[in-house]
Amino acid sequence: MNKLQRTIHVLLHERGKIGLMLLPKIGDVLPDKTYVKWYYGFSMGKKLNLKHPNSFTEKLQWLKLYDHNPLYTTLVDKYAVKQWVAERIGEQYIIPTLGVWDNFDEIEFDKLPNQFVLKTTHGGGSVGVVICKDKSKFDKAEAQKKLERSMKISGYEKHREWPYKNVPRRILAEQYMEPDPELNDLLDYKFFCFNGKPRYCQVVSGRNTNKSIDFFDKEWNHQPFREPKKYPNADIEPSRPKYLDTMWQLAAQLAENKSFVRIDFYELKDGVRFGEITFFPTSGLGIFEPEEYDTILGQMINLPIDSSSVANYCI
Repeated sequence: MNKLQRTIHVLLHERGKIGLMLLPKIGDVLPDKTYVKWYYGFSMGKKLNLKHPNSFTEKLQWLKLYDHNPLYTTLVDKYAVKQWVAERIGEQYIIPTLGVWDNFDEIEFDKLPNQFVLKTTHGGGSVGVVICKDKSKFDKAEAQKKLERSMKISGYEKHREWPYKNVPRRILAEQYMEPDPELNDLLDYKFFCFNGKPRYCQVVSGRNTNKSIDFFDKEWNHQPFREPKKYPNADIEPSRPKYLDTMWQLAAQLAENKSFVRIDFYELKDGVRFGEITFFPTSGLGIFEPEEYDTILGQMINLPIDSSSVANYCI
């Protein structure tokens, strides 16, 4: 790369960074389609093709805009989804709820056990999660700061993830899950499901140390790709989970009739617990390594163009 090429590369990169900072500030005046196209362009450094989406990241943007099944609002609500999941796979897979409140000041800490987990009901990832392992050492002020910051963040407003648009913003308390002593880590098993069928299991390791990501197929063969690119594979390849077949089957039940969805589980010493349902991992903006897997996985998604849920399809 010569000097001119390096200069152009830097300018384009900086334009993308500036665009990502400014876009949410003017997002209120932009229609969803324009916002999604601009955000994708700034994030990925290329134009979003909505007319003929081909890659995984493009198809997830298409689903944001045109697959508006009202059920999805319930499925991304960390509190409301529990009943829906329990009705389909059984109450035994649900993490017990200790309480739910509209704001931090309402939380009844005196009634909570020594160990518990607090999380916002309307957001994804670990942004709005606080873990208490010993209430006598619990930093309530820091927890309040983190949760109230999360309460202000909307997956719809920032990335136009439609299912989050009307999710009530609440704080949920759940039973603390003890990691398996043999693993010394609460591993997250995330099943990428295409057209109702799980195809890959993503394992997230080392959340509190060096985060890593690995993908496996149903036979627990390690896959040659990862997403997002910035996280490496684990130094020691994760072992096949004891309850893999159970999780695979449960994921298929929950993914039925959905073009793409990610179903998450935790494996404990005594069995499996449901984690959450996500329609847009990394908001459909994760960069694959190798890059061609963005297209390979995209070809596995059949878009519901003839579905009544996209009757407003218009490009």
